[in-house]
Amino acid sequence: MRSLIFRDKLKSVKITLASNFSGGGKHPVSLDTEGNTVKMKNRVYLETMGCQMNVLDSELVMGQLRKLGYSPTEEIGSADVVLFNTCSVRDHAEQKVLSRLGALRKRKQADANLVIGVIGCMAERDPDGIISKMPHVDLVCGPGELNKIPALIQEVQEERHRVVALALSQSRKSTPFERALEFDSVEALDLSRLPAEGANVLQSYVRVQRGCDKFCTFCVVPFTRGPERSRPAVQIVEEAKMLAGRGAKEITLLGQTVNSYVNQDDGRSVRFAELLERVAAVDGIERVRFVTSYPGDFTDDIFEVMRDVPQVCEYLHLPVQSGSDAVLKRMRRQYSVGQYVEMIDRAREIVPGLTIASDFIVGFCGETEQEHEASLALLDRCRFKNVFVFKYSPRPDTVADKRAQDDVDEQTKRRRNQEMLHRQDAISTQDNAHFIGQDLEVFVVGYSKAARKAQEAEQSRGEEVTWRRSDQLVGRTRGDHIVVFQGESDSIGKFARIKISAATGLTLHGDLQSQARYPALAIEGGTPQNTKTPPPTFNSNVSLPVI
Repeated sequence: MRSLIFRDKLKSVKITLASNFSGGGKHPVSLDTEGNTVKMKNRVYLETMGCQMNVLDSELVMGQLRKLGYSPTEEIGSADVVLFNTCSVRDHAEQKVLSRLGALRKRKQADANLVIGVIGCMAERDPDGIISKMPHVDLVCGPGELNKIPALIQEVQEERHRVVALALSQSRKSTPFERALEFDSVEALDLSRLPAEGANVLQSYVRVQRGCDKFCTFCVVPFTRGPERSRPAVQIVEEAKMLAGRGAKEITLLGQTVNSYVNQDDGRSVRFAELLERVAAVDGIERVRFVTSYPGDFTDDIFEVMRDVPQVCEYLHLPVQSGSDAVLKRMRRQYSVGQYVEMIDRAREIVPGLTIASDFIVGFCGETEQEHEASLALLDRCRFKNVFVFKYSPRPDTVADKRAQDDVDEQTKRRRNQEMLHRQDAISTQDNAHFIGQDLEVFVVGYSKAARKAQEAEQSRGEEVTWRRSDQLVGRTRGDHIVVFQGESDSIGKFARIKISAATGLTLHGDLQSQARYPALAIEGGTPQNTKTPPPTFNSNVSLPVI
């Protein structure tokens, strides 16, 4: 049993709930004006904002609700329960939620039975602010208590008061290894996973770790997601087997700092390289990816698995955030530019055909033009596949917000953002041209919707795909390049060999050569005999300023 604090408009009510609440399989109920029990309507609209972890959380929450008789709807106007799974990484994401909530105010006044909930990181970071600004919100639930969502909805419907469920502790007195041995509400949520019949699971996320102990000065994640904790390897592998049995062919392992994974199995430590091998060995899983990695935690054994295990893709998402040592120090990133570059060089030496994406923040507190130029120079030196560039946005309660001044004006931030994107587009266009004339292995995942549009963040992966028919199909290479080509629907869910005929900085275009099962091509630029075409060259002679 666990104790949670639920608050309504007038008072705080302490209620004890079974931590494994399942609702007993009953439909939601309420009382009519005469006090009689009536069956509630049960359509749920769940909008997800933010990272892949939120996408997975929403899938799991909806799975629990579906078991209790709720049905998902894509029409917010027809929903009886409206949930927003929120992100707090940038202020823009929170403002978007507040706008959505504001639009529901009049509807809530007209329909008291409508249940409106805010879940996820924004709920954990600022529950009082949400309630103060949007008093018509019924339910506020942090990411560590999502297993309680069915109970919370039922509580609102039956008792007619607001409920709030937040993490009870953010303590980091124990080590990540010790925390990995504890069972909690989020682990129960992961273990409850059961995709709906017919659900698209071709590319599936599996949580292997959550939380973060890095405390970068700009980042709110350690406060909203809590301490770093890794899941048991056995449960991760079993989840991958379940997904493979339902048709999954590509698994992406998720964690805030996924490469620092550590858990215990039969009295010994299991680290990330071994976990990769175990998941890759699951029958039916033909590709394994992982995001997001922390540069300071990489070890060569991970690179060696990427090189030696065919199912593990040659792709890294490795945020650097700045090309200036001074800025990295102010961010508390725990590595230098030189250390980052040395690791990139080592990774490319060990893993043939490796592609790397990165993140940058422009306009961080005190960033000078010289420090910005250092970030541009790092683009030239590392030649990333693509980068995601964000304008610095102060987040409440972070060290940067408390102790530093947001002194770079918005116009300068926008200019630096555009300069980074334009420089990277030139690099990507040049490097992608090397693929013209090559056959690449592409996992075809659907009809093309927005493949030509820039992917704005690692978190927006998949937005290039639609299940509405079009005359073009879209897929991804092992190195995570988006490929668009003419094809028929029977190619979806299969691996195809595509001859690249044109390239932009964002997208490769080509023609279908054949459909084949894995591994038709071992790495990008290879052939069925695995003779390699040389990958784009990387200019290691570019000198980096020490700033």
